[in-house]
Order: sequence, then structure tokens, then C-alpha cells
Amino acid sequence: MLTNTSFKTDKILGGAGTFIGLAASNFNVDSAVVSVVGGDFPQEYLDLMTDRNIDISGIEIVKDGKTFFWSGKYHNDMNSRDTLVTELNVLADFEPKVPKDYKDAEVVMLGNLHPLTQMSVLNQMETKPKLVILDTMNFWMDCALEDLHNTIKHIDVITINDEEARQLTGEYSLVVAARKIHEMGPEYVVIKKGEHGALLFHNDNVFYAPALPLEEVFDPTGAGDTFAGGFAGYLAKTEDYSFENMKNAVIYGSTLASFCVEKFGTERMLNLTSSEIHKRLGQFKSLIQFDIELT
Repeated sequence: MLTNTSFKTDKILGGAGTFIGLAASNFNVDSAVVSVVGGDFPQEYLDLMTDRNIDISGIEIVKDGKTFFWSGKYHNDMNSRDTLVTELNVLADFEPKVPKDYKDAEVVMLGNLHPLTQMSVLNQMETKPKLVILDTMNFWMDCALEDLHNTIKHIDVITINDEEARQLTGEYSLVVAARKIHEMGPEYVVIKKGEHGALLFHNDNVFYAPALPLEEVFDPTGAGDTFAGGFAGYLAKTEDYSFENMKNAVIYGSTLASFCVEKFGTERMLNLTSSEIHKRLGQFKSLIQFDIELT
């Protein structure tokens, strides 16, 4: 995806597959992106993914087509935004093709696309994945709710924000909303709350991870996808899909998302080092751990 911001007139690299792939690449897992771009998509963007050992054989290039384009304007709180331009372009007729070498993938991350497109990916898997994670948004709840419900039945983890959880269930309480979503199919429910952190639900168990306080947020566009990529990448690396380990995955996802918002587009993710990640994980640990004497 190519995006435009009010701070920079040039088009910049974005898109769910891009942010998810870049985040997951920090765990040195064997990964591939399944997507579609137009002939206007710069070769250098494809090269930067292969440079990070992301398999791009599943990216279809429509040479006479244009890449999906989105432009928006964020409000002062950086949590809400107005969409200015959305051009589906080649994405409108996209039929994903999972590369043969990845039809037995243990972890599948379904980025935010039409539920039928997400289901198409699952139908191409030759063996049942050990973990299927789905991200979605209110747009699909508005125009493809029945398809979304059908797809949700086949997944293990759903990641959505608090507004979307309330819309999907009709419940204001996120605890009640998570329970209703669980009844739809997913064993785990992750509700993202932007600058207020994230909640992980599993049956009667709840885990809350705060967001790391930042002095300034430049561009939150890819934060949710970066969170999902970090979450999925950590689980794929550790091969432990328990609730206890998903707590760690939420912290890793939150850590990577905190870097993503520091620069525009993918700029920060492309220059991120393992030492920076390790240091920030330490900051998260000090933020959520404390000793208290119960009397």
C-alpha cells in the first residue's frame, strides 16, 4: 500500500502486509507476505522485504494496475482520524495465492482485508495451522458482517480495537464484548486500546498490557499491524500458544508498535535494532512489574 500524510506530500510505503512482515522479521522466522501491488510499486520496496528474509513470492504484481492508496488526517489526540482518499485499485479484484512452500505454515496472520479474501487463504492451506490470527476493522462490519462472522468461526485469535469490539457485539463493556466474541469462535481475544494499551482475554482470564508513554507520536497508521506482526512473530518463534506465552507476545507486539509510531510510515521499523528492542522491553518490564506487601 502507498500512503500519504499531511506532513509529507510524497507517497510512502505502508499496508498491513508490510508492517506485519517487518515486525515479524525481528524474530528471524520463516515468513511470507501474500498480497497484490500495481506496476507503480517501487522495486526498492520489494527489495527491502527480501533483505529482511521475507518471502515475496506470494506478492502478485499487476503491471498495468495501480497499488492500493490511502490518505488520511489524524486528529490532535492521534487516536481518531479522517479518511481523505481510499483507492482500492488492484486490491478490488485481489485473489490471494499462497505459495506452495507456505501451505503448511503453522502460524497464519490474516491481515485486515475482506473476510472472503481472508477465508480464501485458509482454504488454500494443506494442513491445519496451529494458530490462525485475524485482524479486522469496522469497515467490514458495515459492509460484510455475515462474511466476517463466517470467517471468525475458523480462527484462534482475533485482534481488534475497542471501538470495533463494541460494534461487533453491541456491548459497551469490553469484558462482555470479549466473552461474546469468544462465543463466535476465537479462543483468544485481543482488544487494542491505542495509547491506553491492550487487553488479552481467554475464557475467564484477562491480561492487560499498558502502552509505553511516549513524548511524541508522529504517525500511528501502522501501529495496529505492527502489533499484530510482533504478536504473531513471537508466537511463531517460540511455538508456544498458551495463554501465559501470549502475555509475552502482547508485550512484544506493544513494544514494536511503540517504535512504529515514532516516525512516518515504515521509516522507524526499517532502522530498528535488536538492542533497541531489548532496551525497550526492559522499560515495559519496569512499567508493569512491582512488589506490593499485602496486609
